[in-house]
Amino acid sequence: MPEPPHPRAPSVGSLDDAAIMEQSARDPEMFAVLYDRHAAALHRYVARRLGEGAADDIVAETFLAAFRKRARFDPAARDARPWLYGIASNLIGKHTRSEVRMLRAYARTGTDPVLTPSAVTPDDGILARLDSSAAAPELARALATLSAGDREVLLLTAWADLSYAEAATALAIPVGTVRSRLNRARSKLRAALDGNIQLLSMG
Repeated sequence: MPEPPHPRAPSVGSLDDAAIMEQSARDPEMFAVLYDRHAAALHRYVARRLGEGAADDIVAETFLAAFRKRARFDPAARDARPWLYGIASNLIGKHTRSEVRMLRAYARTGTDPVLTPSAVTPDDGILARLDSSAAAPELARALATLSAGDREVLLLTAWADLSYAEAATALAIPVGTVRSRLNRARSKLRAALDGNIQLLSMG
């Protein structure tokens, strides 16, 4: 009588991030799967905020820190994006002054000092709308006036496309705080842009 076939192991592509993280504890090379899944989008996000050079460094530091701390990843969180963006946000926070200077320069000159062809792709609908808009310099000026915390929540939800709950996880704050910061940021932008807040509409 023939032996029953052995169950086929699931392919790496079918595993969620938590499973990849768990396997990486035994096989560190598995962590590269998370890099392949998330590095490009994270790089575009950081590049849009701080430029290509800073993005290279921050993405590398983010994944190095994530690898070292992977045992702390909550396996109940099946998607690693909020965790990774949270690490990146802490690193971006060290460059707040540079980001504000670049936003003010954009507002003053109308030329985005950090936008590069690789920072906007056909899939980045929000970025494309923002950067093709005549209101973009005014938006940059308004973003520069926000507090670091309000700007972080706004851009995580608008440019990184995180949900309120995911942004809360990324920043280790309650969802209610995310909502209050977004409401405050939107009010300031609405006043600054004279009703053109739909450019940064997040539903």
